[in-house]
Amino acid sequence: MALRDHNTLPVSERKTENFCKQSFTKPCDESTSENGEECQQKKSTSLDPAHVSCSETETTTKTNGGDIACAEVEYTESENLSDVEDLDSTIKTLQSGLESKDWVLVCESLNNVRRLSIFHKEAMLDILGDVIALIVKSLKNPRSAVCKTAIMTSADIFQAYSDGVIDFLDPLLVQLLLKSSQDKRFVCEAAERTLVAMTTWISPSLLMPKLQPNLKHRNPRIRAKASMCFCRCVPRLGVEGIKAYGIDKLIQVAASQLSDKLPESREAARTLVLELQIAYEKSPQLTENVIFEVPEVSSWENFIQLKLSPLSAQAVLRVTNINGQGIALGS
Repeated sequence: MALRDHNTLPVSERKTENFCKQSFTKPCDESTSENGEECQQKKSTSLDPAHVSCSETETTTKTNGGDIACAEVEYTESENLSDVEDLDSTIKTLQSGLESKDWVLVCESLNNVRRLSIFHKEAMLDILGDVIALIVKSLKNPRSAVCKTAIMTSADIFQAYSDGVIDFLDPLLVQLLLKSSQDKRFVCEAAERTLVAMTTWISPSLLMPKLQPNLKHRNPRIRAKASMCFCRCVPRLGVEGIKAYGIDKLIQVAASQLSDKLPESREAARTLVLELQIAYEKSPQLTENVIFEVPEVSSWENFIQLKLSPLSAQAVLRVTNINGQGIALGS
């Protein structure tokens, strides 16, 4: 991560059109600026514009001598990250940097994790679990710059290691779901993109069991984000994957989310229901082990009524019937 020195720090809020609608600037202490001097030292930290929605400036105060150190944080695309200069040294200092109380050093170390994931992913295999635990710690950091950098690091980790992260995923998943439902827009958007990366790079058969408990999370926003991820996974399963997971289990998941209080959950559930209906009608082998009261009548409606309570079945069939009427009207 490149650091550049500046002689001054803007005192007022400024806007950066290339990156975001708003930047956040903390003015330096006026007591140190009586002779017209403002910040004596200013660092600029490069992060990832593939996920960029904001540029941020933060200040920290040194305790030795009263100097004020200001650090400006920006974001760099993954494909524009350069390789580490010294692999052995980077690996050796990586975990200590991630554990540092210096937030700029933490951001540098997170970017080194990204570089290692892209250029030397084998070098981190032995410490991947420890690194992910420290990424989770950074996701909990109240400083937005650290949090967002950790979010972007997670996306690179998913792409590099895919199914290799599954044993360490649970705490990381919870934090990403939480961050994607927060009020800070640039953090929320970055987390949503990272969740898309997660559902893209991790096998759905491994990821869906991790997502399913979060569909019942007490936080409705986390439930909604988990529902959206779960829905994105199902088309990637394919017919054999749906059969292995159990189409009846998937229908029950969709039915439960149709009554959720948040519209995002309900919309994801509707999408899932329609995906399952298409799969059911195109692939009779999905219900080879289903025993119908009248074997000749194995329609979608009969299957739903067989597998769900009357109220849940009614809700599911309402979705598919409305969709079918829409297609008929449009044809």
